[in-house]
Amino acid sequence: MLVKSLAKIFVCGLSLAAVLSACSPKHSPIEQSASGSFTPLENGVLIAPAAGETKALRLTVMSDNIVRVTASHTNEINDAAQMMVVAEPTLTDFKLKQQGDTLTLSTAKISANVSLQSGQISFLDTDGKPLLTEATRTYSPVTADPDPVAADSVAIQQTFTRDSDEALYGLGQHQNGQVNLANENVYMTTYNLIITIPYLVSSKNYGVLWNNNSDTRFGNPATPADINKNLKLYDTSGNAGGITARYYDGNKLLLSRTEQQLNYQFLKQGSNREVEFPAEVANAQDLRIEWEGQIETDKAGEHELLMYSSGYAKLFVDGELKQDRWRMNWNPWYHKTKVALNKGEKKSIKISWQPQGGYFRLLHQEPFEYNQISPGAEQDLTSFASDTAKNIDYFFVAGNNKDEVISGYRKLTGKAVLLPRWAYGFWQSRERYKSQDELLSALKEYRKRKIPIDNIVLDWSYWPQDAWGSHDFDADYFPDPQAMVDEVHDLNAQIMISVWPKFYPTTDNYKALNANGFMFNKNIEENNLDWIGSGYLNAFYDAFNPAAREMFWQQLDTKINKFGFDAWWLDAVEPDIHSNLSWKKRKQLMTPNYLGNGADVFNAYALPHAEAVYQGDRKSAPDTRVFILTRSGFGGIQRTASAIWSGDTVSRWSDLKEQIAAGIGTGLAGMPNWTFDIGGFTPEDRYRYYNGKVVGSYDELNPAELAEWQELNLRWYQFGAFAPLYRSHGQNPYREIYNIAAEDSAVYKSLVWYTKLRYRLLPYIYSQAGDMYHKDGTLMRGLALDFPNDKTAGTINDQYMFGPSFLVSPISEMGATSRTVYLPSNTAWYDFYTGKKYSGGQDINAQAPLTKMPLFVPAGAIIPTAPEVQYTDQIQNAALTLTIYTGADGKFELYEDDGRSYDYEHGEWSRIPFSYSEADKTLHIGARVGSFPEMEKTRTINLRWITGETSAAANFDENISVTIRYSGESVSVPYNTKP
Repeated sequence: MLVKSLAKIFVCGLSLAAVLSACSPKHSPIEQSASGSFTPLENGVLIAPAAGETKALRLTVMSDNIVRVTASHTNEINDAAQMMVVAEPTLTDFKLKQQGDTLTLSTAKISANVSLQSGQISFLDTDGKPLLTEATRTYSPVTADPDPVAADSVAIQQTFTRDSDEALYGLGQHQNGQVNLANENVYMTTYNLIITIPYLVSSKNYGVLWNNNSDTRFGNPATPADINKNLKLYDTSGNAGGITARYYDGNKLLLSRTEQQLNYQFLKQGSNREVEFPAEVANAQDLRIEWEGQIETDKAGEHELLMYSSGYAKLFVDGELKQDRWRMNWNPWYHKTKVALNKGEKKSIKISWQPQGGYFRLLHQEPFEYNQISPGAEQDLTSFASDTAKNIDYFFVAGNNKDEVISGYRKLTGKAVLLPRWAYGFWQSRERYKSQDELLSALKEYRKRKIPIDNIVLDWSYWPQDAWGSHDFDADYFPDPQAMVDEVHDLNAQIMISVWPKFYPTTDNYKALNANGFMFNKNIEENNLDWIGSGYLNAFYDAFNPAAREMFWQQLDTKINKFGFDAWWLDAVEPDIHSNLSWKKRKQLMTPNYLGNGADVFNAYALPHAEAVYQGDRKSAPDTRVFILTRSGFGGIQRTASAIWSGDTVSRWSDLKEQIAAGIGTGLAGMPNWTFDIGGFTPEDRYRYYNGKVVGSYDELNPAELAEWQELNLRWYQFGAFAPLYRSHGQNPYREIYNIAAEDSAVYKSLVWYTKLRYRLLPYIYSQAGDMYHKDGTLMRGLALDFPNDKTAGTINDQYMFGPSFLVSPISEMGATSRTVYLPSNTAWYDFYTGKKYSGGQDINAQAPLTKMPLFVPAGAIIPTAPEVQYTDQIQNAALTLTIYTGADGKFELYEDDGRSYDYEHGEWSRIPFSYSEADKTLHIGARVGSFPEMEKTRTINLRWITGETSAAANFDENISVTIRYSGESVSVPYNTKP
């Protein structure tokens, strides 16, 4: 049976209003039969399995390598509103064939075998090799929704089998420091630090887009519980029933008692805690709590202890320090420790916590039976479990490699809009520039010192203190915003401004939104005051409502956009309506909304909010690229001209290290533009204050803390120069390069050197940016992308490829002057700084003195660079230098366009292909493809060759062997050893 899909062809860039409809139509109810039945559809098939919880199952052919699976617990499929997916099924030939109890749906690239008895699906490649096989589907009553549950809503779980050596990647930005998520538990939620992009990529070259907007648990579907639920507890005297808790004021013991739960996690309302501290410690000035005892289990296996904390917290297991964390008091998060326990075995635990006004909870997760297929089986389980849904709904994507799998995600959720070229230059930000003079002075200082910069940021509180959401400028500190913006532009830079979805009820903007029913007002009704001054009532708007989004943009356009700001910073878009409330309470504060209740759409708020700004700004200035930085995101956020950042990290080495894996996971989930606060947003008080004063510049720091502060910032800057976006931001001490170290210091010189290196590499970086749009490319690349057959590479959490030509290995340990670097196999590698050549497939001890971060380049790499410039527009049509690393064949395409308009969407761009042949030691420059009006037809190209050790390996101005004038026609240049 040959069936041809007649659905519309995918078009990216649809409005969210259009997206909020199902990809597939609602179908009439179907009935089960003893043998199961199926009905062919124009773009797939509808199945009624003979038995099991699934009563209706639909497979929709989206393209020849993508199939959507929708499974319902009723005999009717009721599609929920779509937000992530903008694709519709393309015109695709497919076949349906029944053989016994199995129905096979096949396209030119994949097939799906469906059991007509159970509805179980197995996806196979064209050779019949299994890629992904379902294990179980379950539907259960919704228990995590704090609001009245709709009659057709269920909690869902879908499990799949997984080869025991199969690696799994993606799912967005998480803070566990892991890249390979196989046999791991991931809480897919939204929070300051956590961004869920529910796309999973397998080492077997398939992907799963989990099409659900609610809280989801990957791995163990059970919610972690207090430690007394599934563990036996013993106090320090060996008595069962709890562990010993001691409360101190400094070193003075105030209270000792036995406790079963370690829970000071959430606020109840306002500043009132759900669980208050004991009355005996109410007046403590320096509160410290110690818990100590033993734990025991009846269930052997690998258990997890999840320490949710802010303030200073340490966790010891059997005397070994497992966690040593500090977070600012208002932004706690989980860090997990794995503990292997045998049945009946006791292990000692000890926790020390200094709250500093913060929050704490210790939770426990029992082992999940990943390998429960059968004893000794070589398959494990993978599980998605969501709090609420109408159906089980996911998209299966197959590819020949992981880049194709990521491309499938973009086909479903939208192209990664090409950002303006200046977005890839250097960003300087501060929390916060308190006046327009402060902001302009910082930018002028960069220009004076000839440190390259493209972007300066105006963070929050530029408005009058009592008028959040007014979008007005405080006239005392920002008397002439138009003059400020104009002067930034005169200094050849761009300015970003922070805007929130938050409003004080006294503002005209709130009143207009509220009059139309567009506000989440429960926060006001509960009298939850914010942290400004003595506290103000406030509310967030309903970004799920298209009319509310339109009004929100019009308010921005009228009050802010008119001044010509270049970029938007969308902050607190989780939404962080009131910090440190429970997830249950946060969902209640988002209820009701345009699409239902808060639980239904909990992870998705950032997407429609960003889309409103992107579409509004693009409409207001159709010839100018939009740029958005957003603190949260969701599947599809890349189509809104957004970059995401890792939230309010802290200035600690552990946070620095965790951002490496966070960025890799974000890229593997399909989101290519990602960044972080260089230096961490909030430092500890030992950095922030000294001698009773607030520290600004480095010379105001406690001398005992200065060296570590400078080292930490330098290591973070080095890493940041090789992140998709290079951006410095944070609370005091100030983060400008000249405020971190003295001009004649090694630290300062290295900070400047890496900034200049970033700008020298802009032709290389912007070519990769062009590929993000035109080829669905990824810039920050987990090693599994480029070295799929190297299993060691696929397990590494703190190295990545930056484009095709840089292996980046950040330093994340204080005092380190070297680190182990794994050089992936099947290629040779050059030390970027020395030209020394190494064989792949080995660990080496890479030197990393304070001023250098290990960088390696694969043989065959061709790296285009620019002259030294002060801002990105200066690289347009500038002379190019190509550095060719010999020893293997290689290729690179230089992508260029005007850098600022959307003309690239209409074919106005060019590519120059370069290829190197090791056999004939020749660089081939191909004929230019394409053009754009601003392009110079003739370019100067310098060639450098790296063949081995040289003192000038990292100096793009040295060892130039030949200079040619390239006019767009192909030319070949043989290797010349003599510069």
